[in-house]
Amino acid sequence: MIATEEKDINGLRAAGRICAQALQLMMKSAEPGMTTLELDRIGEAFLNRNGAKSAPRAMYNFPGGTCISVSPVIAHGIPNERVIQDGDLINIDVSAELNGYFGDTGASVVVGAANAEYEKLLDAAKSALEKALAAVRVGRRLNIIGKTVQHEAKERGYNPIFDLTGHGIGRQLHDKPSAVYNFYRPEDRRVMENGLVLAIEPFLTAGRGHVVEQSDGWSLKTVDDTIAAQFEHTVIVTKGEPIILTLP
Repeated sequence: MIATEEKDINGLRAAGRICAQALQLMMKSAEPGMTTLELDRIGEAFLNRNGAKSAPRAMYNFPGGTCISVSPVIAHGIPNERVIQDGDLINIDVSAELNGYFGDTGASVVVGAANAEYEKLLDAAKSALEKALAAVRVGRRLNIIGKTVQHEAKERGYNPIFDLTGHGIGRQLHDKPSAVYNFYRPEDRRVMENGLVLAIEPFLTAGRGHVVEQSDGWSLKTVDDTIAAQFEHTVIVTKGEPIILTLP
């Protein structure tokens, strides 16, 4: 989607804010001993109270309101009766539709006891997102995002997950451009234009950087069972700093 009119920008801000607030609530609510389904219900109830609908449930009939992945699963984890353990590394991905506009955000977090290895990965993934956002500008090639993410991952001793990408968003959850890569593709000559709406979501892992789908048909786990983390914002491309829509 291209969003340059105030009506569209405000609509996207509202959708993004609801997603960010739901994510924040879920991260604060996560604790050892609760199930991922219980955590999911907290997030989806918040969306519903604020007039929003779970995007994966509405768009793809996903069996949950949000995606909750317990490492080494990193994406599309189905909320279920799995009990979150003290020290688990989990990823929460919240996407929703509000008044015809979509927002998408996500974050990884350690539940309960701190873990130095996990915290190092989380810090690297956060940094990759921050640096990718700083590179977003009108007129630059889209592949600057992947180049930035891959460089930061390598500098920190990790790999991006090559199979998972960001995407365009706006009036639908997945819009053009269909793939915002997390690694450098020099042949990708697409250019960012003013008002382009993107969901930017670096995935970093301590392993080889690939995932495999599980038997449930949704969950994506690292092929080598290594830890992984993701952070995501929905943004609008401008001539200066991007407009970050998924802020609480």
